[in-house]
Parts: sequence; C-alpha cells; structure tokens
Amino acid sequence: MLEKLDRLEIKYEELSELIGSPEVMGDQARWQQYVKAHSEISEVVGVYREYRKTSAELADVRQMLQDKLDPEMHQLAELEAEELAERQAKLEQQLKLLLLPKDPKDDKNVIMEIRAGTGGEEAALFASDLFRMYTRFAEIKGWRTEIMESNLTDLGGIKEMVFLIEGRGAYSQLKFESGVHRVQRVPSTESSGRIHTSAATVAVLPEAEDVEVEINPNELRIDVFCATGPGGQSVNTTQSAVRITHLPSGIVVSCQDEKSQHKNKDKAMRVMRARLFDQAQQEQQQEMASTRKSQVGSGDRSERIRTYNFPQNRIADHRIGLTLYRLQDILMGNLQEVVDALITTEQAERLQQLD
Repeated sequence: MLEKLDRLEIKYEELSELIGSPEVMGDQARWQQYVKAHSEISEVVGVYREYRKTSAELADVRQMLQDKLDPEMHQLAELEAEELAERQAKLEQQLKLLLLPKDPKDDKNVIMEIRAGTGGEEAALFASDLFRMYTRFAEIKGWRTEIMESNLTDLGGIKEMVFLIEGRGAYSQLKFESGVHRVQRVPSTESSGRIHTSAATVAVLPEAEDVEVEINPNELRIDVFCATGPGGQSVNTTQSAVRITHLPSGIVVSCQDEKSQHKNKDKAMRVMRARLFDQAQQEQQQEMASTRKSQVGSGDRSERIRTYNFPQNRIADHRIGLTLYRLQDILMGNLQEVVDALITTEQAERLQQLD
C-alpha cells in the first residue's frame, strides 16, 4: 500500500507542475484533463502526508520512551504515543478506503423510478412521500431535479414517477435506495383507524452518456399520442406525448410531461439509455458471476429493504439493521445519516474482502 501511495504522490507533484506550465495552460482541454486528475488524487495524497507526519512523530516519541525520563515526562510521553498511535490507525483505515477501486458510475447523474406497489391508493400516496423525500434531499445537496414522466392518481398519489437528479456524486449517494420500501400507517381514508401496510418500489439508474449505449434507430418504434391526466382523461388535443419501444429488449418508455413532442422524445431517450445501460451492466455482472441483487422486486409487502412505521415515528433499514426514530425528519429530506450508514457498511464489506 505504501509503495502505491508513494507513486501517487509522485504523480500528484508531476500534475501540479504540468497544471502551472505555460504550454499546458494554453491548451484548455489538456489543462482541464490534468486538473481533473490532480483533483481526484489530492485527498489521498493529503491524508498520506498526514499519515507520514504522524508516523514520524510517533517514532520520535517511542524513541524518547527508550531514554531515561523522569516519571512525569514518561507519563506524558506515553499519553502522546497512545494518541499518535490511535491517529495513525485512523489515517491508515482512511487510506485503505480511499484506495478502494472506485465505482465508475459513482459520479453520474441518476434517473430514479418510483412505482406504487401493493396497497392501492395508500401505496400511491406513499410513493408520493418518497418522491418528496428524494427531491428535498437533492435540494439540500444542491442538485437539480427534473421530472421525466409521471402518472398520478386523482388524490395526488403517484402510480409511477420517473425523474432525473443531476449533481456530482448523485449515484454514489442514492444507489442503495433501489428496492422495495414498505410503509405502515393509518390511511387518511381509513375511518376505523386500522394500520395498513403498503409498498412502493424504487429503482436508481445511472444516467448513460450517448457514447456508453449504442442504440440502433432501426430497433426503435416511436409512437405519438395525446397526453392524458389522472383517470385517463385527455389534457390536450395535440399529439405531444411520446412512447418509445426498444424492440430487441421490449423496454418501453413513455413521456408526456412536456407540451413539445420534441422535448418529450428527448426525455424518453434519456430514460431509455439509462435502462439499457443498467440492463447491460446487469448482464455483464452476471457473466462475471456477480451476486448483485435485483434492484426492484415484485412490489409485494414481504420484499423490503426499508420500513417506514408512522405510529412509532420509526424508519428501519433491514439490510444493515439500522433503526432511527425520526421518520418525519427523514421524509423531509434529511436522509444523509441513512445514506452514510449504507456507504460505510458497503466499504467495510469491501475492505473485508481485501483482507
């Protein structure tokens, strides 16, 4: 590990010189490339330098302990050595995490899909709560959101919602949200006050660039139709809505939120690219004998990654055994503690595999 870190530090110094050289500064594309590479390794180099400094200080203090010191100085030196050893261990762990191979999809924007599952109108209202939670989380992070496709109920619930979240590191923060989310609460329409259990499914897809997914136009069927509102009623008389079918895979994407047929087509193609990219990634991982779990189950109540219990103000993530008693706060978009816990668990598992 230390040899790798030494090489990274040398590369960091080389990049620092290149960024400041007149030759590179005159070439905007090269300069941006070097700045990006420099930025990507700056954190690990900074931590490595702090690790080396701490290790040197620890060696000096341990050398002092070998010498004859008065009892008070010896006690102080022992305390300092203990603190430095603890700091060294933390920095070493941090370096191991920083050196873990990065998921190339982590910096991508995401296309999220939320669908109501078991539970009728209550499931649709819960899907609406999830959509609000994610858009507010994105707002807190300074990310941009854009609805790609929506299918609403008369009571304001969501049958299906497809939306883009645009921001650096969006996929790295949201990729663990894929799966079935279960809610337990008394529906507003329930007169007897009984607790109902409903479910909604969430899929998180990294947005694919044009170069990553090659789509043959001859393999697409594009249909246009009049947009409809809740209940199926027509909301305009122009054929602005677009439905794209990828014939080889059978994937269908519809978009009708924009008044322009051209804009709807562009949005539908972005979703299509993301779904085809995700499908290709899953096939590739299966070929490599990956044990990756399927993102979305059937929407049945029993298949769940997380439960939202309103009577107890409790949220429980079943994958990592995390339970928090501030459900309303999390539904307002304050999801970071849950996200951090999932990321930390995944990193710990990856570190264990390296040992």
